[in-house]
Amino acid sequence: MSKPNMDEKILAKYITWALNHDIDDAKKIDPSSVITAPWVRMKCQYGCTGFGQRLCCPPFSPTFEETRKILDSYSILLLLHSHRIPGDKKGMKKFNATIVDLEFQAFLDGYYKAWSMGCGPCQLCEKCDPKEACVNGKRARPSMEACGIDVYQTARDSEMPIQVARTRESGWDMYGLVMLT
Repeated sequence: MSKPNMDEKILAKYITWALNHDIDDAKKIDPSSVITAPWVRMKCQYGCTGFGQRLCCPPFSPTFEETRKILDSYSILLLLHSHRIPGDKKGMKKFNATIVDLEFQAFLDGYYKAWSMGCGPCQLCEKCDPKEACVNGKRARPSMEACGIDVYQTARDSEMPIQVARTRESGWDMYGLVMLT
């Protein structure tokens, strides 16, 4: 028997779970509110040393067109945010692990379409060999940026905090997305 559409009580359960697991903000958003654009992957290609070095990064991650089609096949998304400060031991790896854990919880609850995207380059392995299959495929997820999502505009349009980190001391905002139904 298939799972019915997610009601607000179940959604509230996932938001509460996220907030209890080091997520600062969690908000239900509509797939149409996620902004995709071709320029985002260009910043990966011409601004990140990880380009082509990891299976979760471009050119291996979905294009912005593929991402748009994926997003449009869902009706409920959770946008998750955490602000990190320098010296924070939790960091991006923990943030991304929490997002995947939430995805798994939704899947086990019967929401079989649950899938997620994290923040930044994958940090599951010391070194990634893009010529081989992913050794952490069960937990590896591409970042929103790697999939062509304009995270800044999506966060701002969703009335969630995001600022460019101008100094190392200012900390940074991390965003992830869990697609549910």
